[in-house]
Amino acid sequence: MTGNRRFVAVGFDMDSTLLDTLVDYSRLRSVVFNEMTGAGVPEYVMDRSEPSKFNLDRGINYLKRNGRSGEIDGILRRVDKEIRSIELEHVDRARPYDGVDRLLRYLRGKRYKIGVLTRANREYAMKALTISGVIGMLDAVVCKDDFPESESKPSPAAMRNLANALGVVPSQILFLGDSKIDHHCARDSGAGFIGVLTRYTKEEWMAVDPNVKMIGTVTDLMELYRKEGWAAEPPPC
Repeated sequence: MTGNRRFVAVGFDMDSTLLDTLVDYSRLRSVVFNEMTGAGVPEYVMDRSEPSKFNLDRGINYLKRNGRSGEIDGILRRVDKEIRSIELEHVDRARPYDGVDRLLRYLRGKRYKIGVLTRANREYAMKALTISGVIGMLDAVVCKDDFPESESKPSPAAMRNLANALGVVPSQILFLGDSKIDHHCARDSGAGFIGVLTRYTKEEWMAVDPNVKMIGTVTDLMELYRKEGWAAEPPPC
């Protein structure tokens, strides 16, 4: 939420928030589910309806509790390899949502720092952002493989890493995302948050947080700024 907060930076999730991409999330979930159950994690520990990150954490926690921490690195390497392949499969078709270039120019004109925080791997993220033509308008891009898995979204450490890259603190960031992973990361780090309706419905967002602020797409942020404003004075360069 924004409320009377004062922000100096705006952060974005990438897939289904800033960019319209063709990543197959059902396959990502299956990769994690199959890898974990293949390693002996009981199916009742997992939940196919959840994002892959939550199942990854469930599996890791199960292995740790059962004295099998030594297997985790190998599992993560195999999962990352398969996920990278899925992400890159249609990267050439990544496109910014309508008006994103205008939004980023608008935010830069208001002197906000702009960053992307994604659970995607860096190779895919940089290709997608470059193909989409928005990379030159970003001040920082933080990807899943830039830091240990334990510091990826929804961990608040992920937002702290973005804040460090932007030269701010998390509470100075207004973050926009399309899922509860983004919401939890912002909430637990103290960042502001707005949910976009490009993936979740209003009802799904309300189930995550009945008080969440929602907009249709990220480009609606310009109108929201005109109504609310977020800075008592121009943010620092």
